[in-house]
Amino acid sequence: MSVLLTNIGELVTNDPAHGGSGPAGGGTMPGGRETVADGIGLVPDAAVVVEDGRIAWTGPAASAPAADDVVDLEGRCVLPGFVDSHSHTVFAGDRAAEFAARMTGEPYTGGGIATTVAATRAASEDELRARGRALVREMLAQGTTTVEIKSGYGQDVATEARTLRIARELTPETTYLGAHTVPAEYAADRAGYVDLVTGPMLAACAPHARWVDVFCEPAAPTAFDEDEARAVLRAGLRAGLGARVHGNQLSAGPGVQLAVEVGAASVDHCTYLTDADVAALADSWSPARPLGSAPGASAPGAGYGTVATLLPAVEFSTRSSYPDARRLLAAGVPVALATDCNPGSGYSSSMPFVVALALREMRMSPAEAVWSATAGGALALRRDDVGHLGVGARADLTVLDAPSHTYLAYRPGVPLVHQVWKDGARP
Repeated sequence: MSVLLTNIGELVTNDPAHGGSGPAGGGTMPGGRETVADGIGLVPDAAVVVEDGRIAWTGPAASAPAADDVVDLEGRCVLPGFVDSHSHTVFAGDRAAEFAARMTGEPYTGGGIATTVAATRAASEDELRARGRALVREMLAQGTTTVEIKSGYGQDVATEARTLRIARELTPETTYLGAHTVPAEYAADRAGYVDLVTGPMLAACAPHARWVDVFCEPAAPTAFDEDEARAVLRAGLRAGLGARVHGNQLSAGPGVQLAVEVGAASVDHCTYLTDADVAALADSWSPARPLGSAPGASAPGAGYGTVATLLPAVEFSTRSSYPDARRLLAAGVPVALATDCNPGSGYSSSMPFVVALALREMRMSPAEAVWSATAGGALALRRDDVGHLGVGARADLTVLDAPSHTYLAYRPGVPLVHQVWKDGARP
């Protein structure tokens, strides 16, 4: 059955067939989709035809083909569903007191993760599943149609595997993050914990994961240094997982360079970058550089470099300096935006809030922020079926109760999402 969505005031396609898919700069990504051109593929007075869960046609409403059913969107803006490529939504417990302490001057060090680990280990599977489902529903209501979920709050074999089994019920984009921090019981035996993460824990978790991740941050005493992080990533790659990295959040450490070295799809946070870090990220997209491969037929590695994923809700919640998005964009580095939804450093599930922060605090334009929250997130997951509304893409759409994508930041905090379509249907 086909459905015609018509009377769309503004359609954001991220499709070069409609004037380019990226916000500024220049360059082309895998599949022929430009990341940075003269816009985000805007079509005014538009229509979309959805059939069998995919985009079958986009263009001016006056030229739309017939369909089995018609939905009048009354001049509203339609954009691709948000792609949240970094979240930690399966956990137990609460860290509101920690947040309150930060708001009165306590610095963020990452050490509070141990509180969530203890609560998550003690929680039942049903409790973890209920929390994860509730947060994913919350995300969907705010326009997020694709979400990545990490483990990392178990830090033992049984809890990490349990977390990923539950996450896999919620999304195919699951990430093994046993190397989130070193748990207290291994404080005097860091090498023993790395052996656990790269051995029995990896074996138990890999069947439920698509990605491996590590918190590479020498400035945090419970996180992992360069050599430890490299061992974790290489073990995950040998197990058939794609690589992701938490890097350069608290200092200009080795995370970015390591991510590029191993061909990681994304390095996330990127708050403190050297000129060499920015250059390495930009150079990772050079066709001359051998690139790592991502798992799965839907995510070829050829032609992919390392995306810089920025998480401004964390800086908001920790009162930290924001990443320099303009520096990355000027260098031609593809940027993604994500929530990092987690109970400690940033407990927001709202991609519209992230878009608003990107404009206000990181000086991104509306087009840059929307591209990064949709096509950029898809690129960070090495997905070519989401994040855009080209013909053949998944029919994942967010309908705003507003005439333009600019309203996401123009009216911050207002619930503007009118409808969400997932795989061609309204959930």
